[in-house]
Amino acid sequence: MVLFGFFSLVLVLIYWINRAVVLFDQLIADGQSAGVFLEFTALSLPSVIRLALPLAAFAASIYVTNRMTTESELVVVQATGFSAFRLARPVLYFGLIVAVMMSVLMHYLVPLSSARLAERQVEISQNLGARLLTEGEFVEPVSGVTFYIRSITALGELQDIFLSDTRDPERQVTYTATRAFLVNDAGETQLVMIDGLVQVLQAETQSLSTTAFDDFAYNIGSLIATPQERGRRDSHVSTWELLNPTPELLVETRRSKAQLLARGHDRFSQSLLGTVAALLGFATLLIGNFSRFGVWRQILAAILLIIVVKAMETAGLNMARGNEGLWFATYLPALAGFVIVWFLLFWATRPYLFKRRQPDEAIR
Repeated sequence: MVLFGFFSLVLVLIYWINRAVVLFDQLIADGQSAGVFLEFTALSLPSVIRLALPLAAFAASIYVTNRMTTESELVVVQATGFSAFRLARPVLYFGLIVAVMMSVLMHYLVPLSSARLAERQVEISQNLGARLLTEGEFVEPVSGVTFYIRSITALGELQDIFLSDTRDPERQVTYTATRAFLVNDAGETQLVMIDGLVQVLQAETQSLSTTAFDDFAYNIGSLIATPQERGRRDSHVSTWELLNPTPELLVETRRSKAQLLARGHDRFSQSLLGTVAALLGFATLLIGNFSRFGVWRQILAAILLIIVVKAMETAGLNMARGNEGLWFATYLPALAGFVIVWFLLFWATRPYLFKRRQPDEAIR
């Protein structure tokens, strides 16, 4: 468990850094604060952890078994009469603990955090203040529109405004003003500029016309393409709802019944993979004879087998998504993993199974 915690921490940090870089680019570029960035990364952690736990269990099992083999501890224990199946019992207990952790993540924490993350993303995308009201920077909310504010006072007054609209190649408009305010008028966000100038450049004639104004209202609500609100995704729905889909849920998630059933059963299958990974790493290192060069061949074989199990996971999930009657195909990787583990343990108890027996020498 100590090594499992260590490998989990390392893998979670690797996945988290990769995720954090993407979030940093998206949020900081939109003018969000560091607090929003930390909130988003925290909400994405459960999804990252559920990816790391099975791999951490596999790595911990490999590491402990390899150390016990090189230090001849397994040889001593086996010499006392313990079979490979008896030796696998504590590894099974460890795998069940990992399965419980995975179940909590898959059935509760991941759906809850994913749903909350989607809600916050919608809220952030609709926040004009964070995306436009950035002091001292030229921002481009949409292609062809550039917006600049020198400073914002404590009362919300925008000072020294620059707004360039070049979306129409035939007519380029530039607005400048000494002061401005944001006003919500009938559900539309208006930028009311005071004491400014409008410059219109006609591309065909290359003529520039200017108009000074005391106050001018510009609708900036259209500058932000806010996403349309939609129902929950299948990843946000509870397991009970996925296993008992209603017609309303099919419409809300825009998924077929087979896809929802596959998602629900896949959560159970993902939980079992933590146990499979731990047992697979242990059982693979039990086969073969002792070698002073170590068990690197068995380690490579264990990695290959875990890749095979993951490939079966993809195949089984695709089968279940295509036909609601094949929901049991989601359990194919777990079932195949347990069968492989049983065969490896059976092989370890009979090392002569795949060896050619030498004929007995004649008694002279």
